[in-house]
Amino acid sequence: MEIVWLVVTGLVIGIIARLILPGRDPIGLLGTLVVGVVGALIGGYLWKAAGFGDTGGTEMIGGIIAAVALLFVYRRIAVGRGTA
Repeated sequence: MEIVWLVVTGLVIGIIARLILPGRDPIGLLGTLVVGVVGALIGGYLWKAAGFGDTGGTEMIGGIIAAVALLFVYRRIAVGRGTA
């Protein structure tokens, strides 16, 4: 059940990250899911490591911040290759 929760949360975080950082993204739904899941894992871990602890879901804020950063880096790499 945790895997399903991670996928759903990752998709929501990926969608929020794409809304915060508007623009054209050639990554599609699967890319949004990957950005969201990786952002949730990295951001949630860093949120807890920073001393905020398990605060009833607010570690999603860290996940969103990490997902926005990942999306920004992806866009810079994609633009450098001339694909975006």
